[in-house]
Amino acid sequence: MMRGASADAYAKAVEVLPGTGDLRKVGQDLFGTADLLRAEPGLRRVATDVSIPGEAKAGLVRDVLSGRISDEALDVVTTAVAQRWTAGRDLADALEQLGVVAVVRSAADQADRLEDELFAVDRLVQGSPELREALSDPARSREDKAALMGGLLDEKVLPATVTLVQQALAGSHRTVAVALHEYQKVAAEVREQRVATVRVAQPLAESARERLQAVLSRTYGRTVHLNVVVDPDVIGGIRVDIGDDVIDGTVASRLDDAGRQLAG
Repeated sequence: MMRGASADAYAKAVEVLPGTGDLRKVGQDLFGTADLLRAEPGLRRVATDVSIPGEAKAGLVRDVLSGRISDEALDVVTTAVAQRWTAGRDLADALEQLGVVAVVRSAADQADRLEDELFAVDRLVQGSPELREALSDPARSREDKAALMGGLLDEKVLPATVTLVQQALAGSHRTVAVALHEYQKVAAEVREQRVATVRVAQPLAESARERLQAVLSRTYGRTVHLNVVVDPDVIGGIRVDIGDDVIDGTVASRLDDAGRQLAG
């Protein structure tokens, strides 16, 4: 989470982010620019140097990137560069997050499906030690990893999902799973939603899912997107994690409580 001057700078850049057009291309261009800043320390230092006037920095970056990225993405980048950033790495992180916002917007009325697919890919990665090892292997190129994920996702998910999964391979987060989790949170924020992870022993019936979503949405004052995980360890009942809140009504939890009381 950005703080201080970086939070203000990010807010100004968001205002320039387009709401229509080829938003997935805008997102890809912002991802590419973030990657460039991380790979080129000299350019990053100049772009975030507080001693250089913002207009001069924006002009320099415009000269470097003009013709390499879309005009819409270039406007976002130059606006961001002209601001003051608390830390040098914040600029690249902000451009990546702005790229996520653009790609989420590109999904339009399929944004719910996008969130579900990101969660499904996250679960796929976390549930497969072999896949996690392959994606974290420093000997494998990013292109090789992208091809691996592309083979798993080919024609099964939205183009926006593929774009975000590919960016998760950039190495800007500790792991691919962490990146996907962060992208899910950004997607929810873009849509002014909260995300709840619901753990149950058996799949929820659609009517039960709708009731739970309605109750949580009323409780938190905004729409809540449900990510449902079928977990045999739950035994019975339901556990809901939403932000820092945990609602645990599972049999496993009650058994644990009883065991602690007996041990005490």
